Amino acid sequence: MNIFGIGVDIVDNNRFKKLLKKKNLIKRICSQKEINILKNKKNKLLFLSKRFSAKEAFVKSLGTGFRNNLCFTDISILNDKKGKPYFMFNKKLKNILKEKYKLKNFKAHLSLSDEKKHSISYVILQKLK
Repeated sequence: MNIFGIGVDIVDNNRFKKLLKKKNLIKRICSQKEINILKNKKNKLLFLSKRFSAKEAFVKSLGTGFRNNLCFTDISILNDKKGKPYFMFNKKLKNILKEKYKLKNFKAHLSLSDEKKHSISYVILQKLK
């Protein structure tokens, strides 16, 4: 496995209680696909905190944070039929990864976990041949 980067992030879930009341902040953090899913979620707090944490962990795996024109909304965290989380990147982000980081063929592995007070995300960014 050719590892390009590793990122981890932990958040205090209570921090997101205020964010749920502010639609503008949700639109800055969540992609439109995530906003559509959020509308039907019972536990909106955990949904939002895990997505924030996962996006932070991803940009940490790049080693840059949110620089080079990267935005939270360029990244979507979705779940497959079994509930496993995965990343979906928009065209802009794919181009940034290709041009700036020379990542044409890659896999971003994601693990999410939460407890009552905290959510944590772990990302391994693998460069494929």
